[in-house]
Amino acid sequence: MYKVALCDDEAVHLENLRDMLDMYQEQRPDCELEIECFASAEALLIRVREQDYEPHLLLLDIYLQKEFGIAAAKELRSMGNKSQIVFITSSQDHALEAYRVQAAQYLVKPVKEEELFQILDRLLQEERRETLRYLVLRTEGRVSRVAIDRIVFCEAQGKNQKLHLADGEELLLHMTMTEIFGLLSDYPQFVKVGASYIVNLDCVVSLNARKLVIEPETNIHLPRGSYQPLKERYFKYYCDDR
Repeated sequence: MYKVALCDDEAVHLENLRDMLDMYQEQRPDCELEIECFASAEALLIRVREQDYEPHLLLLDIYLQKEFGIAAAKELRSMGNKSQIVFITSSQDHALEAYRVQAAQYLVKPVKEEELFQILDRLLQEERRETLRYLVLRTEGRVSRVAIDRIVFCEAQGKNQKLHLADGEELLLHMTMTEIFGLLSDYPQFVKVGASYIVNLDCVVSLNARKLVIEPETNIHLPRGSYQPLKERYFKYYCDDR
């Protein structure tokens, strides 16, 4: 679910934006938007402060009647809000100020459907790429969000699995090896070694018929018959998959 907030004090512009977002969803069956509309910056800021609201995207009018949209954006940033901001404006006079609050884009009124759709396509693609960089895993007493590139290897520990991360941190996962490999199988750098290990090929230092060595100097002894397919997979990853 991709959350979008609209903030404009002119009802006709707010409705127009909402209609275009609805049309965008209709044309893209794999896209689901959760849309909220705000008639003032004050209403938006109250929602953010009191309910910790953080949409993925904020379409914000610069020229509001009682407030200046950039001032509202600055306040959002001061609260740690990381929403992508696209300013809706009748002028580009405030481009430098928009840059200072990390605005993603300007849209000039009247907003054109094609331009809005292009921005949404780009931001949604960026969001999907960002999502693919992380896994959400069940650990001891909590759920942890782990960056893919931090995972070095995973090893079986009885009914649980131990995940070894690049900084030396270890996480005990209440999941089966099959479940974990199912989550990692979309990433070509991960390979299953026997029944007890999943290894990140980016972290492999050396490989021979008896063992593979993972940085920093962790030895994993290879099950009989696993060396040849593992070697082929290793070379395929570095030669073909890149």
